[in-house]
Amino acid sequence: MQENGKLWHEDTEFWNTFADTMFSEARREETPKEVADIIAMLGIEPDSHILDLCCGVGRHSLEMARIGYKVTGVDRTKTYLDIARQKAADDNLDLELLEGDMRTFIRPDTFDAAINLFTSFGYFEDPEEDKQVVMNVYNSLKSGGVFLMDMGGKEVIARIYQERDWREEQNGTLLLQERKITKDWSWLDNRWIRISKSGERQEYMVSHRLYSAIELKSLLEDCGFRDVKVFGNFEGVPYDQNARRLVVRGRK
Repeated sequence: MQENGKLWHEDTEFWNTFADTMFSEARREETPKEVADIIAMLGIEPDSHILDLCCGVGRHSLEMARIGYKVTGVDRTKTYLDIARQKAADDNLDLELLEGDMRTFIRPDTFDAAINLFTSFGYFEDPEEDKQVVMNVYNSLKSGGVFLMDMGGKEVIARIYQERDWREEQNGTLLLQERKITKDWSWLDNRWIRISKSGERQEYMVSHRLYSAIELKSLLEDCGFRDVKVFGNFEGVPYDQNARRLVVRGRK
């Protein structure tokens, strides 16, 4: 819980505070390459309908719409969706952007593909809620539809783990992070401290479940996905000791 009594992932103030960190200029510049790799990994036709679950400010949704895909982006944070809608209007892009919770959003037999990227998963204390999210995606896909998930895998985090670090962002803001592994290596507690150039200090606890490759693969298989494959990045390299991300793809 945050000081305001809300769970961190349900706290709009948190998402607004760290928007510049999560959607930095550097990440925006990487978007076209990421989307090209993701589309190649999905193996879908240009007129396919894609669900971007937890789309944020629409970084990937907008690019996919730009190159000709039909896109539905879903996120719980209204301010992020407002940013995405404004960008879509500015660039004359046509896509659907909806406010919704991943635990309840479902549109049966609708999508050719679905994506859930950059550790937008595993936030809930009850693992059955994670399973419900995956089942919602499964049921929202057409037969033969493909689901791509991306996160910081447990194995990768163990290899690069630092208990504390900090960085200075372009606007002079300092971001300090303190991490603690808990619950028998199933959970990661992150203490995020943001200090603005003027000295204003904001602190949040960001906690989420850690998935290994076999755990995430098994979750998708338990929900009905077949031909589940594991990769180490969006380019499809092996998930081995050199992997940078945990990317899992399954088909309905």
